[in-house]
Amino acid sequence: MKTISMISGGAVLALSLSAPSVFSATINTLSGKPPAVIAHRGASSYLPENSMGAYELGAVMGSDYVETDVMMSKDGIGIVMHDASLARTTNVEDLFAPRNGGYLVADFTAAEMKTLTTEPTRTAGTSYPGFTPTLPNADKVVTFDEFLDGMTAYNEANGTDVGIVVEAKEGAFRPDMNRYIIDALAAKGYDAASNVVLQAFNFSNTAQLNSLADEAGIVAEAHQLGDPSEQNGIFGVASQGTFQTLEFLSSYLDTVAVYNAATLSSAFVDAAHALGLGVNVWTLRPGSQEEAFAQVQPLIDLGVDGIITDNPDWVRTVVDANTPAPVPLPAALPLLLAGIGALGLAARKRRT
Repeated sequence: MKTISMISGGAVLALSLSAPSVFSATINTLSGKPPAVIAHRGASSYLPENSMGAYELGAVMGSDYVETDVMMSKDGIGIVMHDASLARTTNVEDLFAPRNGGYLVADFTAAEMKTLTTEPTRTAGTSYPGFTPTLPNADKVVTFDEFLDGMTAYNEANGTDVGIVVEAKEGAFRPDMNRYIIDALAAKGYDAASNVVLQAFNFSNTAQLNSLADEAGIVAEAHQLGDPSEQNGIFGVASQGTFQTLEFLSSYLDTVAVYNAATLSSAFVDAAHALGLGVNVWTLRPGSQEEAFAQVQPLIDLGVDGIITDNPDWVRTVVDANTPAPVPLPAALPLLLAGIGALGLAARKRRT
């Protein structure tokens, strides 16, 4: 949701007098910082997608966020799963007979699905060289609550702040899903977190997630998934047969997360940034480090704010190659800041 940060004028003055910006002028993101690296369903080019092993590997590879999907079980529990069916990514056919002619997530209880093992897709395998998962249930289907517990445990154990991007897959026709996601975030201590993103393809779904988060006091960004589009000379996002202008979306969203198509242009990114909207792109699957440079560098040049990828290691390398080294702060800066802080404290005491 849209938020405004307040910084004391003294601190801003001190920083402006002390050193140039840490980041180069070539970083054209909305924030001026390098684009975020977002591990799509975890490091899913290497380990089974939506598995705790893939999420942990994505974090180890330097992702700023890991992206997860949420579906709802037969008994109303959030399950970490992308597809409406269990068939493509799990061993469900080895353990259960078909139900209603298939293996829909909605036809199985959470307890049943937790017995399933995730299976690799595309280029992924069941292990990754030199990596041993430390999180429990690394290769099992997990609930959304277990995913949150796992990411909390990883950050606490490693002193990191890897964020989460939560995609509600079916909130448009399962009203209980959005409420479940918000309640779970609050229950697991993510209500005051600064590294939570909520997103969906359905416009009304995204709007409801944002509204529910606001009502619950959840500190989260709201992102709209879709395709970069232009109608009658006006930029917007197209999703599920509907078009919304960037101007309208900017009234309640933080970022548009769009398909990495040829239609993504500098004009689109500039228009979004002018409205205070970030622009993320999905989903990059380079086949090598060389391909990663070829795919990612043009996006960095456009000024995109986040890159959603199955290969966070290679994308991290490209982003880091575009990140200037921090400029050392002058030795006198801590004393200057301390002095300003003391003045501020004295002023506050005089007013009390």
